[in-house]
This record gives sequence, structure tokens and C-alpha cells, in this order.
Amino acid sequence: MGFPTLKEYLSNWTLDGRTRGQVADTILAIADASARLSDIIGRGALGGKLGRVVARAGEVDEQKEVDALANGMIIDALKSQPVAALASEEAAEPIALQNDAPLLVATDPLDGSSNIDANVSVGTIFSILPRHPSSTREAAFLRPGSHQLAAGFFVYGPQTVLALTVGHGTQIFTFDKETRTFHLTTRNVAIAPEADEYAINASNARHWDDPIRIYIHDCENGANGPRGHDFNMRWTGSPVADIYRILSRGGIYLYPGDRRKGFHQGRIRLIYEANPLSWIVEQAGGRATTGRERVLDVVPAALHQKTPLICGSRDEVDRVMRIYSGQEFKGERSPLFGRRGLFRALP
Repeated sequence: MGFPTLKEYLSNWTLDGRTRGQVADTILAIADASARLSDIIGRGALGGKLGRVVARAGEVDEQKEVDALANGMIIDALKSQPVAALASEEAAEPIALQNDAPLLVATDPLDGSSNIDANVSVGTIFSILPRHPSSTREAAFLRPGSHQLAAGFFVYGPQTVLALTVGHGTQIFTFDKETRTFHLTTRNVAIAPEADEYAINASNARHWDDPIRIYIHDCENGANGPRGHDFNMRWTGSPVADIYRILSRGGIYLYPGDRRKGFHQGRIRLIYEANPLSWIVEQAGGRATTGRERVLDVVPAALHQKTPLICGSRDEVDRVMRIYSGQEFKGERSPLFGRRGLFRALP
């Protein structure tokens, strides 16, 4: 028995509804664009100066040539699909496509593009929503992530893969460059509830709030601290790569808000990054939270709204949430595990 194709998987899923068929067609169109984008990224410098900055958005975000290229490819792919409007990280306002169409798409066309010249994995994130009956403008996208019909992300790395959910578990598809086809290679991903890996940008440690400091400090203290075992830290700077690793072997991803100007709500965009990533993680048995509430329950107030994102293995995310709520034992601050505590040797 071979590996079913993405089209075959979606065909089986669409048997009982027209809307499902329209969602499937939209996913296939995005997959086709992403396959072509994978080819371009795979050529590296032979494909041009993909990492060249062509615009700047705000104080932090830069738009690179490859961002603009990816955005254009996604737009072109959706023009012939049942999509009323597209919300993109690369556009200030929604892009109108077919006003009478039943679907909306939100996307980060190239997540992690700051890593493109370093040959680190990058990807494309997308979310499919039902069209709001009265609008295709910004307000139409301002709904909780629990309204999503499908969500997925592609990783352009050693292999090109798609992590996808249509609400029936999370599936992994691997791209076959010879046949130009995505094949289902992992069914119903199950994230391990416990983990010994965490992903966070430790260079921001001095800006974190107390719950994040406590959680990370306990992990750093490993076998000598309240956790009682050692942890590894992994961080790529490409959320799609970090989340894919969690799907593969468990772990927790943390991009909290912090005290830096412009980062009080973190850096991850709610609608087209956090929502699809969170649903994929939840459908694989994990958790996704802002620290204080489930990500998929947050009602967006703006198209490009940012949110803290903490997601991954269930038990680890639950532990962070308990620290935020004040319910969790604060190991580093306890007399037993303090720097001069009973269970820690003095330097």
C-alpha cells in the first residue's frame, strides 16, 4: 500500500459537502503554489537575491524580495479559487478576489524569511475561514481561530512538507519532487504530552515577565532543580521549523510578550500565524495558549494583531499556564530549590 496523495486524502474528506470541496480546492491551489515556491527557494543564490530587503514595515519587520514573491504566488493561485478575500502579512488590508465566493484565506506567505540567506528552514502558513455574509474587508477576518475550516503550514527544508488539519487530526504530507505531488506520510500526529525540549529566544531573557522566567529557569536547572531531569533548548527563529519539530518529537514553543517597546504582545500575528499553528497543534493533542487564555478563543481586534504564543506538549503548556495563574509551585523561588537551597550545591 502506497502513500495517498493530498488530493486523494481531501477527496475522501469532501464526500459529504460542497463547502468541503471548495476548501479542498483552495488547499490544493495553495499547495501547488508552495511547491513552486519550494523550487525557487531551493535554488538559493542561483534564483536571485531572495534575502534583499525591498521594504520596511514598522520598527522591526522587513519585507524581503522573497516575501513579495511568495505573496504574489499565493494571490495568483487563489484568483481562480472560491476565495472572496485574502489577508496577508505582506498587505496592510485584505486583498479582494471574488466577492461572492464562500471562503476567506489568511496567510504568512513566507514565515522565517529573515533566515533565507542562512539556509535555515522557512515556510508558508495559511488559514481558511468561511466568508462573513456581509463583508470581505478587515472586519470579516476578526473572528476567533475556532472558526477555521482548515489550517496548514509548509516547511521548505531538507524535505518540503505540509502539516495540515481540516478538523480531523493533524496530517503530514511530504512533497515528491519527481512526481510533483504531496503524499500523506504521517497520519494523525500525536504530540507527546511530556517533553524535554523547549524553544525560546533566550537573548530576550532580561525582558521576560516572571512566569516565563520561572518556567525557563526551572528547565535550565534540570536534574538539580524542581523538574528533576535535564532539558535541551532548540531555537531556529522560524516558527514553522520549531513547530514542525514539536509535531515530530514533542516539546514546547514560547514566544511570550515582554517588556520591549512593541513586544508587549509578543511578535507572532494572531490571525495568520498563531491561529493556524495553534489549531494544528491542538489537533495533534497539544495545547496552545497566550499564557492566560486559549489562543483559539481570542477575538481579534485588528488584522495584524500580535499575540503571545506558547504551544506544544500538553503537560508543559499546562505547567506554564499554572505558573501564570499562580497555581504552580515556583521552584526557583522556593527555599528548597533556591540558589542556596537544600537541594542545590553551592558554586
